[in-house]
Amino acid sequence: MQIFLPMHICREGYTLTELLITLSIMGIIAVLSGTWLLEHMPTLRIRGAVRQIRSDCLAARMAAVNQGNEFRIFFRDPYRYDILDDDNNNGKPDAGEQIESRDLRIEYGDVTLNATNDPIFHPRGTASSLATITLTNSAGTKTLTVGITGRVKVRLS
Repeated sequence: MQIFLPMHICREGYTLTELLITLSIMGIIAVLSGTWLLEHMPTLRIRGAVRQIRSDCLAARMAAVNQGNEFRIFFRDPYRYDILDDDNNNGKPDAGEQIESRDLRIEYGDVTLNATNDPIFHPRGTASSLATITLTNSAGTKTLTVGITGRVKVRLS
């Protein structure tokens, strides 16, 4: 048994109407997602900055334990901070000691930070004193605390 299809059913390509409808739907989706993204960008930026600072603090703590010397984080201004591998534990950068600088403006342009203290992580995993780091932008404020036990905690707000 053979089935024959009429010639007008076997066609290739799309009609202009089908293409216009598809492009219209894609355009509407692009506009809606762009609007959502613009509204939520400040929230995404402050969350990213919190993750970056928290991960740098945890990495400094772990490196202090692994290397057996202090790691210090110096907050220089509302955008920048340095991480010092303080091999001789004297509290300042010396020749041969590695220092890494971070600038929040590169990825998180509208986020500013304020720190109450510059945390120092000791070889036993503890910290020198309590430090509170507050990050702010148009989406609000997030706070990180570094406890004397070395624990880095993000306060939910």
